[in-house]
Amino acid sequence: MMAVRVQAEPIDTAAALAGLEAPGAGAVASFTGLVRGDDGVSVLELEHYPGATEAALEALAVEARARWSLIAVEIIHRVGPMVPGDRVVFVGTAAAHRGAALDACAFLIDRLKTDAPFWKRELRGSDARWVEPRASDDAAADRWRAG
Repeated sequence: MMAVRVQAEPIDTAAALAGLEAPGAGAVASFTGLVRGDDGVSVLELEHYPGATEAALEALAVEARARWSLIAVEIIHRVGPMVPGDRVVFVGTAAAHRGAALDACAFLIDRLKTDAPFWKRELRGSDARWVEPRASDDAAADRWRAG
């Protein structure tokens, strides 16, 4: 099973996790990213390029499935306005063994931060600013490209 969704609706992590519990799976790993209220952020707005974003996420899911022999993979990413505490992203993997599930999950979250076309804008009161890419995200993604 492979599922990739980009949506404005809240992420139901219980349903997403349940969908990963497939026959043959011995381990399920997941990551859920939340909106932080750092430095007074009141709203995080995410924009994407429809079609291209889903294709980029699907390509990562296909790569992860092949690299770790995954039984299932699910990526759900929100777009639109969100407030601190909202779920932004869910990545889940299922494999026969925990190492593969954990590594694939880390690979997916590290790579989607740099490879998927999303644009973030933070609102603080009446001030809004676009979030620039971080060198730490590039470094995390690069460790998976080397191997």
